[in-house]
Amino acid sequence: MNRRKFVETTVTLIAAAPFTGLTLPTKKFKPVRFGIITDIHYADRTPNINRYYKESLAKVRECVDLMNEQRVDFLIEIGDLKDEGNPPREADTLRFLSTIENEFKRFKGPLYHVLGNHDHDSISKQQFLDGVSNYNFPKARNYYSFNKGSFHFVVLDANYTSEGKAYDHGNFDWKDSHIPDDQLMWFKKDLNDHKRPTIVFVHQQLDTPGFEDSHKIYCPDNADMARKIIEDSGNVIGVFQGHYHPGSFNKINNIYYYTLKAVIEGSGPENNNYAIVEIGKDLQTYIKGFRNTQSQNPL
Repeated sequence: MNRRKFVETTVTLIAAAPFTGLTLPTKKFKPVRFGIITDIHYADRTPNINRYYKESLAKVRECVDLMNEQRVDFLIEIGDLKDEGNPPREADTLRFLSTIENEFKRFKGPLYHVLGNHDHDSISKQQFLDGVSNYNFPKARNYYSFNKGSFHFVVLDANYTSEGKAYDHGNFDWKDSHIPDDQLMWFKKDLNDHKRPTIVFVHQQLDTPGFEDSHKIYCPDNADMARKIIEDSGNVIGVFQGHYHPGSFNKINNIYYYTLKAVIEGSGPENNNYAIVEIGKDLQTYIKGFRNTQSQNPL
């Protein structure tokens, strides 16, 4: 099938990396090309305002088909994979999770997940992790890292209250988000142990200084600590995020923070959102957006 007949694409140059301290192999350098998608919110329920929960299944199917066709190195969803029914029931939520995860598993390559706040609706963090798989891990983890090509990738989990209590069965306020100290310590050590160009994935937004005060509800309360670790490492090229459905872009201290638009918003395939990210030897990042993911020129 020629998917160009119904999928519009755009290309965006995100950033040229200033990381002169990184030693890059010249002969054996391996670029990377991966797919991203976020805020799918799949559930078998009627639409609510502009959220079309059932349609997310077909939107993900389109994304997976294209990623298979394009043979990207891996596919990662950046949180809020599923949602819950109305009224919410644990058994229904687990069924929604199984249905959308099975659709993702059609991808013929490594698949990864980032936890979002809605992934804790009606179920626990562990129940969600038991229902998904991350490539090359015996059991899915809520925060972890992996390598691909000449690059390192880190996944964070900010789905904790300011007191460090994990979101559980809907018992949380999505505006109260936090990355626990032990996870931040692990993050710092992981970046120190892997001196490769690095990309970070997290559901909530870390680029707090780029927003007005009213927007900061989308950011962990200690996002500044995560940014300091990122900046001090000298490894991180950029951060890919979800959570804020309209999407956004900020560049802070030469590190870009790209928030992909949500899948759930709007009816019909024309309102789908996903992208292919390409990073080469020059460490410049290119975004090829599909459907409603538009181009931009942030430089």
